[in-house]
Amino acid sequence: MQTRLLALASGLALLAAPGLAQDDAPELAPAEPGFEQQMEARFAAPPPGWEMPRTQWGDPDLRGKWPVDYLGRTPRERPAHLGTRAFLTEEEYARAYDRAQSDLDRYDREDQANMMAMGHWAEFGHPLRQSSMVVEPANGRYPPLTALGEEWHANERTSWNTEIFDSMDDFGIFDRCLTRGMPGSMLPGAYNGGIEIFQSPGLVAISLEMIHETRLVHLDGREAPPAGVQFDLGYSVGHWDGDTLVIETTNFRPGMSMGPAPNSDQLHVTERLTLMNDNQVHYEAWVSDPVVMEDYYKIDLPWLREDDYGMYEYACHEGNVQVRGYITATSPRFADLRAAAWEEREGENEE
Repeated sequence: MQTRLLALASGLALLAAPGLAQDDAPELAPAEPGFEQQMEARFAAPPPGWEMPRTQWGDPDLRGKWPVDYLGRTPRERPAHLGTRAFLTEEEYARAYDRAQSDLDRYDREDQANMMAMGHWAEFGHPLRQSSMVVEPANGRYPPLTALGEEWHANERTSWNTEIFDSMDDFGIFDRCLTRGMPGSMLPGAYNGGIEIFQSPGLVAISLEMIHETRLVHLDGREAPPAGVQFDLGYSVGHWDGDTLVIETTNFRPGMSMGPAPNSDQLHVTERLTLMNDNQVHYEAWVSDPVVMEDYYKIDLPWLREDDYGMYEYACHEGNVQVRGYITATSPRFADLRAAAWEEREGENEE
């Protein structure tokens, strides 16, 4: 993973490097490449004579594994102090790279200490020179929430903002291992970042390692079902725009997205997947939800092929004991149960 990211990062680093000046030319500060130029530089140019690989039935061939774990050190939202700068400077990138490398080195340090901690648990790579996954709006941040979106965000309860758990309503969708929703399921988490694409005539299947979900993209010209038919990951129909797969996803079940706020049933995601060379896909996603957000946002990322990536079963809180444990350990309803358990344990220690 580190090798493939270094190859990607080096292309961007070269863009920011000053050119060699001629002996008789005045020394000038190098011009920063433009946004479009830097976005294009994320992808290696295909070799001369390269042709789009195609399936037996003629569609562009996107099949393979495209894990997004290596993107985990690139933030979804741009840090506010960077303003509209979509790419880090050389110095900023060097610092971010070193921080990420230090985290990666934790694996070896833990091995030497004969322990397993976050160095073994988390699966992160190095950051991109790209300063955020969100590229639109220009500040690289989610658009403002509507009044209702603010209310839903404030009332959302998860294990990240809750200390007392009394019912299932006190847990988020990820706590309960239901889904990460859209577009979160197509983006890196802390681990299990595998994405595998399968194709057959009229259908594309996108298998997600995290939460072990599979998206089906129908290419046979059908329309989405009535609005009342809803799914955690929505209902996806697609078509080919030249060699680009375009996916339109609607029919979302409300409250099933890990975005800036829980989604409404008006969430709409448009994605474009373009094979740029044998080993890179250009992934774009436009996300709108007029009930929750005042405007749309766009995510733009380079995917890297890794066909030897191992897709593992995501056996989340196996046995379903953790949710019950949170409730019995914190809810006032079980205070007597906890007191009795402590009393029993103290008696065993005295013996």
